Amino acid sequence: MRRFMNLWPPFLCSSIHITAIDADFRHVRVRLRKHRLTANYVGTQYGGSLYSMTDPFWMLMVLRNLGPGYVVWDKAAEIEFVSPGRTEVSTEFRLTEEHLAQIRRETADGGKCLVWFDNEVVATDGSVVARVRKQVYVRRKPGSDRDRRGVSTGR
Repeated sequence: MRRFMNLWPPFLCSSIHITAIDADFRHVRVRLRKHRLTANYVGTQYGGSLYSMTDPFWMLMVLRNLGPGYVVWDKAAEIEFVSPGRTEVSTEFRLTEEHLAQIRRETADGGKCLVWFDNEVVATDGSVVARVRKQVYVRRKPGSDRDRRGVSTGR
């Protein structure tokens, strides 16, 4: 999966590189190289690239962990630019069992769950360049009574 995503044109052409994806898809690490093609007019990391490096991961991580019995979509996003990105930057995603338990609880009766996830994009010196929030929409598919773990959801 990591190799495929690194060859995906939106990442490949933007100097975005996935450096790690855990086998359980609960931890992902991504970096954005500093390159003239990813720089804005004043020579710092382009804001669109900072956002793009965070775009698909929360949705993919939730979907991969819950399985085909769920509908998962990105719903909303926010980005706060904290300081200029003058170097390579990176971010990490960690999906916890608590996140998944909350989603399972809130969707057990067929209702939707809207959950926010937060990331910090950091420079090589550890300073925060941007804060990104993503809201993910989750709902059980009609007629689905098992999640990826094979556990009945009681429906």
